[in-house]
Formats: sequence, structure tokens, C-alpha cells
Amino acid sequence: MPDPIEVPAEPVGRLPGAWRHCVGTGRFDLALRRDYQESLALVQREIGFRHIRGHGILSDGVGVYRPYEYDGARRVRHAFTYLDQVLDAYLELGIRPFVELGFMPADLAAGDQTVFWWRGNVTPPRSEREWTDLVRGTVAHLIDRYGVAEVRRWPIEVWNEPDLDIFWAGADRAAYHRLYELTATAVKEVDAELQVGGPAVSPGGPEWLVPFAEFVADRSVPVDFVSRHAYSSGPAREVPFGTRQTLAPASHLLEQFAQPRRALAGTALAGLPVHITEFNSSYRPDNPVHDTAFHAAYLAPVLAAGGDLVDSFSYWTLCDVFEEVGIPTTLLHGGFGLLTHRQLKKPTYHLYAFLARLGDQVLARGPDHLVTRDDTGRIAVLAWAPVDVTGRNPAPDRHTVALSLPLGGAAPAGSGAGAVGPAGSGAGAAGAAGSAFLLRSTVSEEWGNLWAAWTELGCPASPTERQLDALRAAAEPARRHARLAAEAGRVTLELHLSRHEVTLAEVTPVVDETPSWFGDGLPVVPHSAGDKGPG
Repeated sequence: MPDPIEVPAEPVGRLPGAWRHCVGTGRFDLALRRDYQESLALVQREIGFRHIRGHGILSDGVGVYRPYEYDGARRVRHAFTYLDQVLDAYLELGIRPFVELGFMPADLAAGDQTVFWWRGNVTPPRSEREWTDLVRGTVAHLIDRYGVAEVRRWPIEVWNEPDLDIFWAGADRAAYHRLYELTATAVKEVDAELQVGGPAVSPGGPEWLVPFAEFVADRSVPVDFVSRHAYSSGPAREVPFGTRQTLAPASHLLEQFAQPRRALAGTALAGLPVHITEFNSSYRPDNPVHDTAFHAAYLAPVLAAGGDLVDSFSYWTLCDVFEEVGIPTTLLHGGFGLLTHRQLKKPTYHLYAFLARLGDQVLARGPDHLVTRDDTGRIAVLAWAPVDVTGRNPAPDRHTVALSLPLGGAAPAGSGAGAVGPAGSGAGAAGAAGSAFLLRSTVSEEWGNLWAAWTELGCPASPTERQLDALRAAAEPARRHARLAAEAGRVTLELHLSRHEVTLAEVTPVVDETPSWFGDGLPVVPHSAGDKGPG
């Protein structure tokens, strides 16, 4: 075993909340479904994202833009029935929208080009006046319904990946700049304190950032934040109802996170907040990599370090209630989601749930671990096994992270924080723990691996209730617990990680309150120090 890394007792920094600032979602009106709302409720209960972003808030499925003829004249009504239902549900679940203004209502569109199975229109407005009326009317309604102080907390992003011709007709940069100017100006006309930004470019579009900065500066167009997307997969190779792709190392995602601030240094947009409003490994919603234990270990260093580079990075997406390439054909189909349909948890879901258990004081970082502490003195260690995306250096079957952790400061003054055993049998000094309680949660190829369990079941396309129960149980992390002895105010934690493992180790100082008579004459089986769980 390598010598333990000595973790300092004093924090070296704070853990940024950028990883949980936002999460992505399928098109806006899918939030009306019960399965979707149950998924979001689970995600909020166990992870707790702050904002949610998806496409199509102005598309025909939401029905905001409603032209009609009356008294021989063409008129437009803005209807908010579905919009209100979705936003009410979001706020009830403790999550705010990160508003993406798009796509174009068909009756307002200058062309008929669409994207996705659900046909979001990606052409400019044929009437700039009606578009700005639509933007102003929608934003004004949000303020009327939810209050200006609330809506000022909702970032408003203009369009999605306009640098790609599938999302913006001709990938016409000048036309996008015009759309941005119209839209941002209309938003600010409603309330000058609302947050508006863009240009939400794809991983292939960072060359748009400097021209965007020059445009908004030259025209005095308002912009409060900069956004882009990050993915690390190569070209798609189609297979029936699926996709296969190569992956770049996870560090490639962090390089994309860092790019906007480097590119915009010295421009009018230098210093603005930077939001990665979509990120994942593959940009396809039918790549099986999203469902694997490999994926959680692959993304762990990104989640651990991404907050040092950007103000937020939004995982794409929260669940597999998602229909960009059509209705999924099987329960597990390579969807983006942290959850499948019916709220089955993928390994990457557990990675996020583990992060939600971390403290906000960072004690140490490494290439395979992140050590934090909370205000109670509980130390939480997130550790992950290395992965190799090339296949040239297969991931080892065993990887060890050894740490020497500081204890103390958690026990109430005057309490006997002692060693293992009955009270009075060797308690340490008041407030100084003589031992710690370890709770360890693990996902890997063997444990908490929904994909593995589903394949072992024969890949049922429509699982029965009994199969769903079995999959739900198999998808839970393995958990073990132990007592760790302290020496000189420290405990040694040895984490032996299996292939593609991500583990959360929570170490809590023990205040021993065992009664002196405990075990006297009782049929208690002595605790075994043997390892009965994952290594």
C-alpha cells in the first residue's frame, strides 16, 4: 500500500456549487408528464439542483404564440397555460428555470427548417416586431405571476447552438447577432435587472465568442453572462436504434470549460459569469456510455474540478424522458439522463448524489480524490478509479487511495469522545475523538450498476414490475460501515477501488456513549473486522 497522503486539518478552499447550479432537461412541455415530475422530485430530494434548462419554451408544443383572425384582421394572443403549469411544478420542487428562449413558433418562422423528432423550428422570425412582442409579453407575464425579485434570479439565454446549421438556419452569425440584439433589448425593456446572455455555442463554435463580444460592444447590446456547451465524443457511427463514438479524455471537457475566459480576456465581456449550459461525454441521446459505471468514473474528475473554471456546468440531462431522436425503444437506450424512465438510477446519478453529501470546506484534492469537511466535523471523501478511453492502457482491476485524515472539533465540549468500548474504559480528552465511524457507498462494475443488472436480465425492453423491482434494488450503491481507530488525532483511510469504481467515504468522529453494562450477559455477536463488502 502507498504511504497515506496526509490531509491538512485546515481548509485549503471552499467547494464551489457550480456542479449543482443547473441541470438540463428534455423539451419544455415534457415536464407535464407524471414520469418526468416524479423523476425531478427524486433528483431534487437527493441532489438538489438550483436551475433547470431545456429547449422549446416558445415552440408550438407549449402554445404561447397563438395567431388568429378576427374582424378581418390578423391578431396574436400570448397564452401561458402550459408555461405556468411547468414553472409552477419547477418552483414547487425547489428548482428555478434557466430560460432558453427558443425555438421559433411555426407561424412566426421565416422558414420551415426544423430539428429533432419533435420538429423545433430553427429559422429567424419573419416579423421582428411580433418576435419582440412575444419576448416582452412572455417575460412580463413571468414577472406578473412570480414577481420581479424571483424572475431576476432566472438567467435568460438566447437560442441554442446557433453556430450549427441544424440549430440555426445556415449557421448565420450575423442573423444570430441580430436575433440576440432584438431579444436582449426586449428583455431589458421589461426590466433592466433581468439577466440575459448567450451565445450558447456548441463545442465546435468557440470562434463565435470574440465576434459576439465585439458585436455587443459595438452596438451597446446588453449581455450579463456568456454561455457555451462542452462534449467530448467523436463523430457518431449509427447502429440500429443507437450510436457508437470514441471519447476524448475527461480533461478535454475541462479544457472546454476554461476556453471562454481565455478567449474573452481583453474584450468587453471579460469578467462576466461563464455558464456551460450543456455538458456530457457524448452529444447523442442513444449512446450506451451514458448508462455505464465507466461514465461515472470518467466524469468524477470533471465534477470535482469544474467549479474552479466556470460559474456553472449543467449536466445534460436529469432523466431519460427525452425525445430528440424519437421515443426510446427500451428502458436503457443510452439516454442522457441521470435517471431512466420510472426513476431507475444510473451510476452517474450516484456520482451526483455523492457530491451532494460533500462538505463545503475543501481539505485536499488529487487526481483521484476530493476531501471535504462540513461544519459538524464530518469528513467526506469522494474517490474514483482512473479510466482509459483509448483502450491502450486498460483500467487496473484495483486502485488504492490512502489518506491520513484529521479528526477533532466535532464533539460537544465536555463530552467523552473516547475509544471503542464501554463508557469509562479509556475515553480520550473531551472533544477529541478516539475513533471515527466510516460509512462507505460504492458504485462500480459490480455494485450499483443498473446497466450490468439489466443486461444480466436479458435486456428486457419493457420490464415487468418484478423486474423493475429487481433492477431498482440492483441499482443502489453497495454500502459498508466500520469503526476506525484514531492515533494522535488522525485516522488512516485505505480505499481499495475496483475497476471503474466511484466511492463516497464519510468519516464522522465518534462520541462514545456506550453504557458500562452494554453486552453484559447479552447474546451479542462480537463485531468481526473482516471485510464483507466491496474493497
